Amino acid sequence: MNNTGNAPQRIKVTNARILTPYRIIPHGTILITGKTITEISERDIDVPDALELDAGGAYVSPGFIDLHVHGGGGHDFMDGSEEAFLRIAELHAQYGTTAMVPTTLTSTREELFNTLEIYEKANARNTSGARFLGMHLEGPYFAMSQRGAQDPRYIRDPDPDEYEEVLARSSSVTRWSAAPELKGALKFGQFLRSKGVLAAVAHTDAVYEEVLAAVENGYSLATHLYSAMSGVTRRNSFRYAGVIESAYLLDQMDVELIADGVHLPAPLLKLAYKIKGAERTALITDAMRAAGMPPGNSILGSLHNGTEVIVEDGVAKMPDRQAFAGSVATADRLVRTMINLAEIPLLDTIRMISSTPARIMGVADRKGILAPGKDADLVFFDADISIQLTMVEGRIVYQRESIPVF
Repeated sequence: MNNTGNAPQRIKVTNARILTPYRIIPHGTILITGKTITEISERDIDVPDALELDAGGAYVSPGFIDLHVHGGGGHDFMDGSEEAFLRIAELHAQYGTTAMVPTTLTSTREELFNTLEIYEKANARNTSGARFLGMHLEGPYFAMSQRGAQDPRYIRDPDPDEYEEVLARSSSVTRWSAAPELKGALKFGQFLRSKGVLAAVAHTDAVYEEVLAAVENGYSLATHLYSAMSGVTRRNSFRYAGVIESAYLLDQMDVELIADGVHLPAPLLKLAYKIKGAERTALITDAMRAAGMPPGNSILGSLHNGTEVIVEDGVAKMPDRQAFAGSVATADRLVRTMINLAEIPLLDTIRMISSTPARIMGVADRKGILAPGKDADLVFFDADISIQLTMVEGRIVYQRESIPVF
């Protein structure tokens, strides 16, 4: 749906169960002008020149925002091609994602720079999938003991010459995850904050005192809470709070959850929601290339030098099956998991995958809620959270064949 003529195209969405941050409007109407929502009403709006889209009583929510995703549909963001970026964006749009933060794995410096260059080219071409909100660099500044599926060949301490060069060469980095206990990590956090880049705590064995120092020096998010991070530990008989407890204690810290129903069981999902609330919790897929693909063998990371993994039981596993190697979730699955497994209310669940990640990524001025003046990023779904239609900035990028349009 492209705008035609001199005036922006107008679309009227009718018969919708509209999800606002505060309530559900049962038979609402949304008016879209060009790329923007211009009106939301509890009743029909007379707009003779608008194209009409009957939601058929479906839920209509803000588009899902995934601030941590590696791939999908058989592609990874580190495959070294623009097509991989575009196909991943299209794949996840089918499951309700309207904006995402492409994420790297630890790699060589040359591969990282190449990925950032490809991102900029792909971003300029991305018109048929979820929008990109900048790159997330996951590593290489991690604790070796908490590396998870990250390649140990590339893990190292923060290097000012390296990270300053990265941000000097690319303006596309919007978040960077690191272990705050490493030598130079606090200076690294300060530098990221000075450049407007979100600093996140990840793959870390830090204790509370180190996390507190990290927050004071720019870190504000716990990357995939519980995964690859410390909990309570004992050192010479004394107990220390880890990153998990720190994230709960420090009110200013946000957390993200891989809510695929496998990485975290229901009690931990409920606990995170109970302590941090929907306002401080973001749902993420952390999906690798096998998302949206059948079970079987796959590769984590680059096709050229990535890690072979096995996809079974709804998750990617290392070949010895002793550890998870990434998620194969899509955004709709996260929503279903939180509602059905963790018993979280629908509106709060939607908040955790729309307005909260929008705030965390600094795009709440234009995305994350359905309101006049915001981008027309909409998702239509039924009671089972089965996606019927995805709209990005006023353009339908996915629809079920059975759903009539106009």
